[in-house]
Amino acid sequence: MELKQLSAFIDKAKGKTIKRLVVAAAADEPVLEAVRDAVKEGIIVPILVGDKTEITNICNKINFKLDGIEIVQEKDPLAASAKAVEIIKSGKGDILMKGLVGTGPMLKYVLDKEKGLRKGSTLSHIAIFESPYYHKLIAVTDAAMNVTPDFDEKVAIINNAVEAMKKLGYKNPKIAVIGAVETVNPKMEATVHAAMLTQMNKRNQIKGCIIDGPLALDNAVSKEAAHHKGIVSEVAGDCDLIMTPDINCGNILYKSINFLGGGICAAVIMGATVPIVLTSRSDSDRSKLMSIAMAAAME
Repeated sequence: MELKQLSAFIDKAKGKTIKRLVVAAAADEPVLEAVRDAVKEGIIVPILVGDKTEITNICNKINFKLDGIEIVQEKDPLAASAKAVEIIKSGKGDILMKGLVGTGPMLKYVLDKEKGLRKGSTLSHIAIFESPYYHKLIAVTDAAMNVTPDFDEKVAIINNAVEAMKKLGYKNPKIAVIGAVETVNPKMEATVHAAMLTQMNKRNQIKGCIIDGPLALDNAVSKEAAHHKGIVSEVAGDCDLIMTPDINCGNILYKSINFLGGGICAAVIMGATVPIVLTSRSDSDRSKLMSIAMAAAME
């Protein structure tokens, strides 16, 4: 499958059962604008958890009609986060979205062993970009969650990303595990980890994808660069997903594509029982909408 535009997620979401989006601490104007636009597209039904007066005032300001939309009153942002997680846990919601509350405090409730939405030990971030300089959509993981993942965490991050892409219709996503160079250097842990991940994939220990690495960024995304360096690879120049060594590399790449490369992205947190939408205030309005659409498009 080769998607070229993020708008494909809206089309895919429209072909599925409408998802219930639960927003924690929903009194946040940019978030409510994205929710409003997703409602207009007909891809979600929101449940807004937070201060009802503030939510209503913001919605009046942005012309978001609240007819038929459930608002769960909870003034305190932390209590609103706990309530939003509880709603998901009870089976009344399909997607969790962060509003005006810190990421850490909200995820504390997600990761609660008894009351939370924990599925595995590792949550991770996956962003999918539409770039004018690449021939199809391209994903990056992990730009926001795991600071310096160890090898086992990298395996979990890949599995989370593959799960997301499978749910979006990718049958066998091509994953480039990148570093500064495309050769294994024992002094550069990222290259050693990349080679190990590639070998695990070849031995069917990591399934549902094709992994190659280490690859430098140029030969991960350019067939010409790979050819010049004598790299023969099914992934090089045609990857669907780039896995970065740590959060510094991931976040810099994420923001470089958006702010220097003219890209826009959709992003979710995977690893919980439902996708989690965390938008940044620096994200464009379209990016916020596409993040909701990406979550809504998942099987």
